[in-house]
Amino acid sequence: MYDIENYYNAESIKEAVSLLKEHPDARIISGGSDVLIKIREGKMAGTSLVSIRDIKEMQGVTLMDSGDIYIGAGTTFSHVTNDPVIQKHIPVLGEAVDQVGGPQVRNIGTIGGNVCNGAVSADSAPSLFSLNAMLRIADGEGGRTVPIDMFYLGPGKVDLHCGDVLTHIIIPGKEYQGYHGHYIKYSMRNAMDIATLSCSVVSKVNAETNILDDVRITFGVAAPVPYRCKKTEAALKGMEIGEALYEKIKTLVREEINPRDSWRASKEFRLQIGGEIAARALRETVKLAGGEPS
Repeated sequence: MYDIENYYNAESIKEAVSLLKEHPDARIISGGSDVLIKIREGKMAGTSLVSIRDIKEMQGVTLMDSGDIYIGAGTTFSHVTNDPVIQKHIPVLGEAVDQVGGPQVRNIGTIGGNVCNGAVSADSAPSLFSLNAMLRIADGEGGRTVPIDMFYLGPGKVDLHCGDVLTHIIIPGKEYQGYHGHYIKYSMRNAMDIATLSCSVVSKVNAETNILDDVRITFGVAAPVPYRCKKTEAALKGMEIGEALYEKIKTLVREEINPRDSWRASKEFRLQIGGEIAARALRETVKLAGGEPS
């Protein structure tokens, strides 16, 4: 049984904002793959819900003339994975969200919900961090655009206030053009499990000089929020592609991340795995850029 006090269906962003301000204790629901579970478990029993599922302007992927990619917050994981714009320009994001749960979850769960949960294990988060995503938030007063690394405030906490609605995730053209990415999720099972540790690497390689021009490395489950390894990134930029690069990323990542002990894995194990998956992800981005033989 689901203990729901009131259910409101918004048909526009404006109406959703209005309903949330009118009912400040209400929660947003779209696919419901997380919210309904929490209600059933009693964690959100008796709550009121504002559905944004039918808001068409929050769905789909659009490539703007500027090169920026707008992803509607209400776009399902399956849509993100299969969208031709995603596949052509930022396949790393499609590959990442394709590892969320099982097919049923991916068909109803949304990328906006994945971000707004504030879960450090969210599969979309590391790639969005490495792509320097911007979040467009409506509030009925002009709204605001927030860098994703400023949005996560702590475990399960994000920068949303009463009446706020995340409407779009924006990937600026300059943040993906010329870059290649790869996401690796390490979990206890191969499918339908949350990450024990995850890593998304996005890099720009000069194939002619065999030099790593730029790199962004983000981990999930290595800190209270998704964690960009900026010290490691700075140290790797300008290095020649080769085994020394991959060994260095292992060492530097293990010095920078600070995962915790849990029943899923010890800190020491996560540190070991962290270095390995970062190196493997970087190597794959280099191959995608034609920087070394496949």
